[in-house]
Amino acid sequence: MARGLDNVLRQALLVVLAAVGTAMITATNPGAVARISQKGLDYACQQGMAVLQKELERIKIPDYAAKFKIKHLGKGHYNFYSMDIYDFRLPSSKIILVPTVGLKLSINNSSVRMSGKWKAQKSIVQTSGNFDLNIDGVSIFADLKLGSDPVLGKPTITCSGCDNTINSVRVHISGSKLGWLIQLFHKRIESSIRDIVNKEICKVMNNSVSSILQPYFQKLPVKSKIDGVAGIDFRLVKPPIITTEYLEIQLKGEFFRISNPYPPPYTPPAMEFPAVHNRMLYVGLSEYFFNTAGLVYQEAGILKLMLKDKMIPKEFGFRLTTTFFGTFLPQVAKSFPDMFINLAISVSAPPHVSMQPSGLVLTPILDVEAFAVLPNTSLAPLFLISTSAKASLEISATCNRLSGKLKLEGLLLELRHSNIYPLPVESLQAIMDYVMPTLVLPKINQRLQKGFRLPMPDRVHLYNLMLQSQHNFLLFSADVHHD
Repeated sequence: MARGLDNVLRQALLVVLAAVGTAMITATNPGAVARISQKGLDYACQQGMAVLQKELERIKIPDYAAKFKIKHLGKGHYNFYSMDIYDFRLPSSKIILVPTVGLKLSINNSSVRMSGKWKAQKSIVQTSGNFDLNIDGVSIFADLKLGSDPVLGKPTITCSGCDNTINSVRVHISGSKLGWLIQLFHKRIESSIRDIVNKEICKVMNNSVSSILQPYFQKLPVKSKIDGVAGIDFRLVKPPIITTEYLEIQLKGEFFRISNPYPPPYTPPAMEFPAVHNRMLYVGLSEYFFNTAGLVYQEAGILKLMLKDKMIPKEFGFRLTTTFFGTFLPQVAKSFPDMFINLAISVSAPPHVSMQPSGLVLTPILDVEAFAVLPNTSLAPLFLISTSAKASLEISATCNRLSGKLKLEGLLLELRHSNIYPLPVESLQAIMDYVMPTLVLPKINQRLQKGFRLPMPDRVHLYNLMLQSQHNFLLFSADVHHD
């Protein structure tokens, strides 16, 4: 009995642990979030109508044939053929957000203009002419279901329902004195063409979603190569979220090393967007996004800089020599007179960015090793110091590119090793307080200004950009323009 109870408890514990593990996996926060407001959907709808209009104008209307029987005239038959749509107007359209489901496309007050030829025959008598057909008060309703491909990490879209109505169809016969004969059957003709157009409209809607929208979604980039070292993973972490006010897409938002990708040792924090939706697009980039960038580049060993005298502009008024260092550290000039100095600067740990409404704070830890350049060009090590810096990071956005600028706010120095004795730390601190903002920071900012391009779809550009630092993430909002 006791053993059976133990088994039950063990199984129950396993179920609880499995549920907790599953909850932890599904609750993973995104590193980047893209939110599209109703304003953005309205613009997307406007752009999409131009494409949909072209597709609707391609509707092929099959030839229509029927027989007639008129008292005193007898029997005959007539044909409507070569029917072409030359104008399909979509003046009023709207995309409505349907929470937890997707989108509803509503098109009202549309009109169709068609032209074609007709002919009628009774016995050996034949007549023919042209016709124009006006269809007015066309309403189209389509349900668009949004989801995600768990393998590719891309959004999916399907047309889960379609319906349309037509208020009126009017045919105008021309080209023959006997056109009145065909006009007698206009109700039958108009009813048949109404049924055909009704059926074809939903075919076009389904085909447009499956052959245009879905392939477009499949072409959206989910991984973007930045350079030879790093790329960004923008795969979806869950299906799109739909509310009454916005459509939200949660993305992995993680830098990865191209040669050796592996998960970072930390997870993204939660992001809480402000309840403002006056721009088309809102993008949140978590501090996790920037910190994975620091991790990748630091572990790749490229966050290094060898500062040499020839890199110092002449207008700075000093040289990177033992003579200059001797002003603060006389023993350096005495041991290595009239020699150049190289400073090897490297980031010894992944730099960490912290984001708050007050701004972005970066706390890099740098190793600075000084070498005297001997006459035979070999390097003689002088000292190794570790510096803990506190800096503010300004992020700027122009069109589809993010860039940064670093401002140094504090520097704490620690001597780790020295071949020069005595070596007063206070003098080293004075040197670094001068060298870091004057020589090192401009080189870092030169790289940061290059930035990286946001993986936007082709021909999509951002304007009216606004950046805001929030708790744990950087929020930028923008309107969108499509060429």
